[in-house]
This record gives sequence, structure tokens and C-alpha cells, in this order.
Amino acid sequence: MAVKRILSGMRPTGKLHIGHYVGALANWVALQKEYQNFHLIADYHVLTTDLDTSSMPANTVDMVKDWIAAGIDPEKSPVFRQSQVKEHAELYLLFSMLITKERLERNPSLKEQVRDLGLPAVVYGHLGYPVLQAADILLYRADAVPVGEDQSSHVEISREIARKFNCTYGRIFPEPRTKLTRFSRLPGLDGKAKMSKSLGNTVFLSDGPEDIWQAVRKAVTDPQKIYRNDPGRPDICTIFTYHSVFNTDETPAIRRDCESGVLGCVDCKKRCAAKIAEYFAPHREKRSSLSDAMVMDILRDGEARARREAAETMEMVHDTMKLG
Repeated sequence: MAVKRILSGMRPTGKLHIGHYVGALANWVALQKEYQNFHLIADYHVLTTDLDTSSMPANTVDMVKDWIAAGIDPEKSPVFRQSQVKEHAELYLLFSMLITKERLERNPSLKEQVRDLGLPAVVYGHLGYPVLQAADILLYRADAVPVGEDQSSHVEISREIARKFNCTYGRIFPEPRTKLTRFSRLPGLDGKAKMSKSLGNTVFLSDGPEDIWQAVRKAVTDPQKIYRNDPGRPDICTIFTYHSVFNTDETPAIRRDCESGVLGCVDCKKRCAAKIAEYFAPHREKRSSLSDAMVMDILRDGEARARREAAETMEMVHDTMKLG
């Protein structure tokens, strides 16, 4: 039985935060045991909303350091930049012939991005970025894509394009399925629905204990729990959510003591910050051992392996479509 494949990736935005770990990285690491994984640095995708590429090289290196420190094994799972595998662009072009503008305009994530980023207009590349994602996924003939709920609509477009191609020219591509993570989103320190660097509500994976404490101490908690002895509502508290992820052994006692008023918010935050620092101590140690040169070697090796897979897929595409 053939080993199932997964394609996963991120835009290179620099250092990652604990929300990235909960929503993606931890899942990627676990999936290495049962799938053949390909990990994409989606640098072309950056251009759909930002034409400034000056920080991209440094951001790529920082992000890959966090990937490797979290447990991504580049010997098992190739790590590569999208722009260094030119077949992504070719397959994107071919796939763009298989979907209508109206279908892309119905993509709910597109509307959310335009709203959240305050974009005055949608460029052609931004409208078509789900098609580029389909090319990213299907170029490696991936069977599954690990995503949060907010990305599931993109995987559905990939499935539609795979079906259209297979019905029109012949079956090459699997219809990739969505693998949702248990904690698809971790709330930000400000209590917003998602931890995000653009909102400044993050704890970074590379932060030391003092930086973590300075971030966590400002976190929003239950607004009705003003004094220590006031009963709290842990289910609406950001800090309790963090405990439930990074301090599972103590979570029942924290819930009990919060609800009874025995545990004050400051003490609860101190315990939470300490547990987050302890949880990611191995990450910080591993990350500090990775040089920029080591990361570039990892990328060059991953890109050579990705190019071999991509070339094999495109040879099949050319043969099936009678191109050349």
C-alpha cells in the first residue's frame, strides 16, 4: 500500500508564535509518522497581498528555524521555497483554465482578507490564489491537507479542480481531503479570536521566560473577575484556554479554583507563563543551535527533492493533455 502524502505550508512571515504551533506545527510533526509530508514556504503567495519582498529572505530563515525546532525532520519531509520549483507556476497557469471567475469570487476567505487587510481592490493574483494553492497541493499529488476551519474552502476548490482535470483529460490527481486540527485557532492575548502578529497579540515560540511573562501578564481575562475572591468563568478566559493546551495536568484544579475565587488572575497568569516557558524550552534550545547557513542547506536539499517530484507530475500532465 502506497504511503499517503500531505502538502502543508505557510507564507514566510518570520518568527512564529504559539498560535502557529497549536494550529499547524504540532499537527505537522505528528503527521510525519504516518504520511509522507512536503512542507512549502509559500513565497509566491506573499505577492498576492504585499509586493514588498525585501524582508522575505530573512523571514524565510526565521520561519524554517521554528519549523525544525518544533520537530519537522527535513530528511523525512522536504522543506522548500515555492519560487524555487518553477512547476508551481506552470501548473497554476493550466489550472486557471479550469475554474471560473465567479467561483473564485464566492470564496469566503477572499472577502475576509480584503476586509481584514483593508485592501482597496483585489488584484488578479489575489483572486486566483486558491488556484495557486491547488497547484501547490496537487503538484505533489497530496492526499490530504492539514488546515484550520478557515482554510477548508480552499481545499474544496482544490478538489473541484482535481475533478475537472481528471474528467477532462484523464485521472492523475487525487482529490485531497481536509485534515482539521483539534485547536485550529488559539485566541490572542487581547481575547480576539485569533493570535496574529498583525494584531500584536502574540507569544513567540522563541521568546524566553521573561518575555513570555511580560506578554501573558497583559492578557485579557474574565472582565467580571475583578478581585481575587471573585468567582471566575474559565470558559471565556484566554488564560484558561492556554492552560488547557500547555498545562493540561493542572487544568481541572485551575478551573475549580478560578470558579470558587481561590485563584486570582495574577497568580493564574504567572503559572500560565511559567508553563508556556517550560513547554517550549526544548524548542528554544534547538532553535538556537540552527545557523542561517544550516537552514539554507536544508532548503537547497528540499528544493532538489521537490523539483524531482514536480517534474514527474508535470510529465504526466503533459502526456495526458497531449502538450509536446
